[in-house]
Amino acid sequence: MPSQTAVVWFRRDLRLADNPAWAAATQAADRVLALFVVDPAVMATAGERRRDLLLGHLGALDAQLRDRGGALLVRHGDPVRTVPDVASAVGATSVHLNGDVSGHAQRRDRAVREALQPDVAVDVRWGSHVHRPGSVVAGTGATHQVFTPYHRAWAAEPWAPWPDEGDAAVVDPRRGARSLDPDTLPRPERDPSSDERTAPGEEAAERRLSAWLDHVDGYPDTHDLPADEHGTSQLSSDLHLGTLSPRHVAEAVGTGSDGRAAFVRQLAWRDWYASLFLERPSLVGSAMRAELDGVAWRDDPDGVAAWQEGRTGFPIVDAGMRQLASTGWMHNRVRMITASFLVKDLLVDWRIGEAHFRRVLVDGEVSQNAGNWQWVAGTGPDAAPYFRVLNPVTQSRRFDPDGEYIARWVPELADLPPADRHAPWELGPIELAAGGVVLGEDYPDRIIDHASARERAIAAYSAARAG
Repeated sequence: MPSQTAVVWFRRDLRLADNPAWAAATQAADRVLALFVVDPAVMATAGERRRDLLLGHLGALDAQLRDRGGALLVRHGDPVRTVPDVASAVGATSVHLNGDVSGHAQRRDRAVREALQPDVAVDVRWGSHVHRPGSVVAGTGATHQVFTPYHRAWAAEPWAPWPDEGDAAVVDPRRGARSLDPDTLPRPERDPSSDERTAPGEEAAERRLSAWLDHVDGYPDTHDLPADEHGTSQLSSDLHLGTLSPRHVAEAVGTGSDGRAAFVRQLAWRDWYASLFLERPSLVGSAMRAELDGVAWRDDPDGVAAWQEGRTGFPIVDAGMRQLASTGWMHNRVRMITASFLVKDLLVDWRIGEAHFRRVLVDGEVSQNAGNWQWVAGTGPDAAPYFRVLNPVTQSRRFDPDGEYIARWVPELADLPPADRHAPWELGPIELAAGGVVLGEDYPDRIIDHASARERAIAAYSAARAG
């Protein structure tokens, strides 16, 4: 039987371990070529921190492949042309990949499949999820519209088997009769290995998972506290770019305590949003509750700029937005607070905030990001009620009681007494001066009054619901 070559098209699955697409290819063929296509259209939508992290992960993946005698083939261009060209150049009999659910990914993958077939088989796995999106359904045959019954079904669903890795040789594209010199990857503007939280590659991701196992039992008590560095796993970018398998995470964490079960439940949320977006990729830009596409959103470019830059005058909001700008990550509770502020306090269309988060976040995954924004906005599946408007001061006092998170990210308020950092406008000039603060100079005045903004938001939503 002639030697067969398979191509593994890596996307958001930048690992070799527990990767069903890679494993299937190494079983199906004698030789496997690892390919990554740098799509300019996708790279243009990524913030520089996610771009740098991606480049770091690609370098680590290439190093792993070199240890196996091969290398990563990198090509710049449109995957619809590039993947078939590479498959043809190496005489591939199959292309293997892990599926994705965004509208762009679904259209791209259909086009690549059409360009490859019938000469090249396309094998799609779902290594970015615990269960294949669309496989956990209600009695109607569609994905549950409410999370709790979905989670019950998700937890009871047996894991579909993933293949074990075979013994195919790893191709070095620079060698042999059909040399395919890899394109040069741009250098990261920042070295992601300088911080253990962003150190690239699956070995570093495994270290982060191992460290999280020391803290996960306390998850129910700590996950809402933004000042607690160990309160959340911070594995979201590893799951997004695929340096960790969600099944591996679920298996390593287990459900042996309330904290572990609560954390694994978050993986079910990832699968749920992915399933909803597989069925309705338009959810990235349209409300699931169609009547709420009629909310009379305000055109407020100055308010949006103040929100993005962390100068709204609400310390917890500004702390979160500055953390996002500085690190490409934001604590989950603060994501809810900042999103609610934009949508409910400023009455700005949730899609504007969703696009900003998706661009800047290192874990900016379409289905998770848009699903969570719709949840906060009250427009999506199983969403928070439209009349739920988070009070940023109440949230700040509850979840950052000592003002530690505020002091870190809004240092101009750090010399105020901890209890006074949440609402500096409530202080008198003498109290502010004692902390070295003059409102409007050292720290911005509030750009809006929360109480009146809340009433305005509820009225706008009520009008949209009434038609």
